[in-house]
Amino acid sequence: MSAYIIRRILFMIPTLLGIMLVSFVVVQFAPGGPVERVIAQLSGSDTGATSRISGSPSGDFGARGQMQGGSAVDAVTSKYRGAQGLDPEFIKSLEKQFGFDKPAYQRFFLMLWNYARFDFGKSYFRDVTVIELIKEKLPVSMSLGIWMTLLTYLISIPLGIRKAVMDGSRFDTWTSGIIIIGYAIPGFLFAILLIILFAGGSFFDLFPLRGLTSDNFASLPWYSKILDYFWHLTLPIISMMLGAFATMTLLTKNSFLDEVRKQYVLTAKAKGCTSTQVLYGHIFRNAMLIVIAGFPGAFVHAFFSGALLIETIFSLDGLGLLGFESVLNRDYAVVFATLYIFALIGLVVNLISDLTYTWIDPRIDFETREV
Repeated sequence: MSAYIIRRILFMIPTLLGIMLVSFVVVQFAPGGPVERVIAQLSGSDTGATSRISGSPSGDFGARGQMQGGSAVDAVTSKYRGAQGLDPEFIKSLEKQFGFDKPAYQRFFLMLWNYARFDFGKSYFRDVTVIELIKEKLPVSMSLGIWMTLLTYLISIPLGIRKAVMDGSRFDTWTSGIIIIGYAIPGFLFAILLIILFAGGSFFDLFPLRGLTSDNFASLPWYSKILDYFWHLTLPIISMMLGAFATMTLLTKNSFLDEVRKQYVLTAKAKGCTSTQVLYGHIFRNAMLIVIAGFPGAFVHAFFSGALLIETIFSLDGLGLLGFESVLNRDYAVVFATLYIFALIGLVVNLISDLTYTWIDPRIDFETREV
């Protein structure tokens, strides 16, 4: 097993390199960039891009960005839309600040070297390090990911087992219909429906629409803090777990049905075991193999993906919203750092999932497999 783990760890290196290289190349051909973003703000067509830059259009940078004459300006500013009339020295200072004074290949290898040492630098437009930004947004994503995964497993597994036991019955039919309809409804659309029904849209005003806690959270007693926390989480969690709930329920049911048809089940019944003994003494461990082993991957999926629209709709400032805003604002320091971190976590979790298989079922041997 140790040889397999080493091979998998070594395989992560070219995988990470490929992910970062493709993303870096795509960004080079994407229109706009941090320099253009600052220029747009200076020209009055954008806002909020120069929070890290000392001064404003009316201050130091504004003074240095006044109209200059001659070809020197055109030579420097022609490659940036809207840069005509700005001081070329000012444009060069922007390029140096964002690292665009170096060739693309040098910027790429420098980024890889820094990331290998877990040095992710600072945000372009927020005077804070990327790690601090992630720590700031982490509690929201942790709340959504942990509770969504936990509730999905607690509901889906018993329901999936029940559906497998009652396969073909009226209960199985109507629950399957509800599950399929729920799976077909996009999470963000269901979130809007919940807001209309239960958050003051058109019917009831039972749940809040903003943040994880109320404004007076600090002054509440401990038991009220717990209730307030879950009061804010109720609608976002229901919206997020809709698709995962359907997938996990059907996966559990089909896994149990597949085991029911195997010979060892018939043998156990022939020996006089009751249905309960067969189900929980023989079928359960084998059927739950794929479900339990997939827990790490399911948790990471809930933790880092699929929450962007939900976070936006319910005004939850988490990692999904951070990544989306960083792309819009061309904050490449945050974009590439979060991409690297999430890709690395995903690869590690995939390895953990494989190792979980062997822990649950020792008959599985990855040592003889190719990576």
